[in-house]
Amino acid sequence: MTVEVKIGVQNTARELVIETEETNEAVAKLVQDAIAAGDGVISLTDTKGKVTVVPTAKLAYVEIGRSTAGQVGFRS
Repeated sequence: MTVEVKIGVQNTARELVIETEETNEAVAKLVQDAIAAGDGVISLTDTKGKVTVVPTAKLAYVEIGRSTAGQVGFRS
């Protein structure tokens, strides 16, 4: 199962969207630890092996959830 992580960056209109094999809990801990470090960075590796690094000082928000890519059907 992949997890979709949306990262809002200050003063940027677009958000970063990363699909990773990490769990929700692992990503949340990574974000919390990076913010607690004060001048840390968040480093995530996506499902294709690409690494994205964002300085925590520039974070606006981080949204972590289950990826919906590839799902077909209707929700009621």
